Amino acid sequence: MAKLLIVEARFYDHLNDMLIDGAKEALESAGHEFDVITVPGALEIPGAISLAIDSGQYEGFVAIGVVIRGETYHFEIVAGESARGIMALTMDGVAIGNGIITTENEEQALARADKSRKNKGGEAAQAAIRMLELSTQFAPTA
Repeated sequence: MAKLLIVEARFYDHLNDMLIDGAKEALESAGHEFDVITVPGALEIPGAISLAIDSGQYEGFVAIGVVIRGETYHFEIVAGESARGIMALTMDGVAIGNGIITTENEEQALARADKSRKNKGGEAAQAAIRMLELSTQFAPTA
């Protein structure tokens, strides 16, 4: 059993609630403990994970957020840079499931967040669990 941290960028409450629900259900059914923290936006998720890594309290992480395209270029920055930050951490061996959904509109986000449809929160938690398994499998032996 591992302890994971769900880091959510709360912006669209109803969508975040669905993603968190899916993530919690997946972690609970796999027998893992978890905490949930909230950050201001998707760009802050990698930084929060980095701070949490330094604490040594968690073995894996689930990133949760919703980024819906608006009228400006800001969508591209948030979507790309949050993904880049998470990828940089994973390349350093951190077990992270990326559940930051990036969509053109709210209907697409709803389809991805809803547990009875695409359940991207649950998928992100399962990805984090799998990455934890791989980190154990590939851990250096003494």
